[in-house]
Amino acid sequence: MLDPELLERITARRAELDELEDQLAKRLAEVRAERDELAVAERVLERMAGQLAEERASAAPPPGQVAGRAVMLIPHRESGVEEGSLPWDYQRIISAVRQAAGPVMAREVGEVVGVDISVKAELEPLRSKLIRLVDRGWLRKLPDGRFTTRL
Repeated sequence: MLDPELLERITARRAELDELEDQLAKRLAEVRAERDELAVAERVLERMAGQLAEERASAAPPPGQVAGRAVMLIPHRESGVEEGSLPWDYQRIISAVRQAAGPVMAREVGEVVGVDISVKAELEPLRSKLIRLVDRGWLRKLPDGRFTTRL
């Protein structure tokens, strides 16, 4: 015959192990659920990154071709890209905006760079260049339509 005390210890230990098994099963279910959530988050992130890359690629103007190589006439302002890399007329525009006492309208820039501001057909190309400089990060356009340097 088996010792009752020994049977009681075995039964108690079996109950402890059953409880531990339940806890581990719950924890394993939580871990698996979190792993599944992470997998979904990763797929969403990859999809969004792909969409952002496509949007950036389509938003960036296509580079021109010079001697069979792709070049951008007005590069984006980044570290390592100096103002001297811009065409001279764009450099003059930035210089005119920088020398002004404050934010300036396109007409004021036109007066400084020598554009006949009385003729709208002469002023609009200048305004286009100003906006291109804004789009590339060289200048900033205020809500009232005036331009200023970014710094």
